[in-house]
Amino acid sequence: MITMVMAEDHQMLIDGVLSFFEYNDEISILGTVNNGEDLVKLVSLKQPKLVITDIRMPKMDGIEATKLIKSRFPHIRVLALTMFDQPDAIKQMLDAGATGYLLKNSGIKMLSEAIEKVAKGETFFDPNVAFNFMNDYIDENSNIGKTEKVVLSNREKEILHLIANGKTSKQISEILFIAKTTVDTHRKNMIRKLALSNGNELVKYAIEKKYQF
Repeated sequence: MITMVMAEDHQMLIDGVLSFFEYNDEISILGTVNNGEDLVKLVSLKQPKLVITDIRMPKMDGIEATKLIKSRFPHIRVLALTMFDQPDAIKQMLDAGATGYLLKNSGIKMLSEAIEKVAKGETFFDPNVAFNFMNDYIDENSNIGKTEKVVLSNREKEILHLIANGKTSKQISEILFIAKTTVDTHRKNMIRKLALSNGNELVKYAIEKKYQF
């Protein structure tokens, strides 16, 4: 049995993970919190086998929380689950003691695999960040997830371009000559496809993936 706790400031993502693992006999989620301070307290109380944590959170970020957890409970494994793919953020998280690093848009199947590997004491890395650190942190024994390709329609890509350039749903509907409700539906579908938490993360995704004109 893999016991774990999770820290994430977007409750929608927490709810999604809880729902997915609700009937999994191999994984037991002992608790969830929305900030780093509460994560350290929860880990001290429950002492799980595995911790899943975001990086940017209120009160205390995931990097500092991981340092404290690993200093007090070195046997507890830490898996980062975040939107940050910048090398500095990844390096700081790994230096803090995390042995797994996963991007939020990697999909629930890859998350399941990462949980299994990290809980066993192995390392696991998102394929979209792994090769930047192959020499320093990752070797031939490391587990690297296989990319689950997300296919967006041409219309969805058009809307992402406009989202990245600051357009509202109403403005997008006028530019593309479609109903605002249709734009809103496309937004919801993209959030689901990309395994994002909300509209703000969709905007960030659109900008980071260079959908701006």
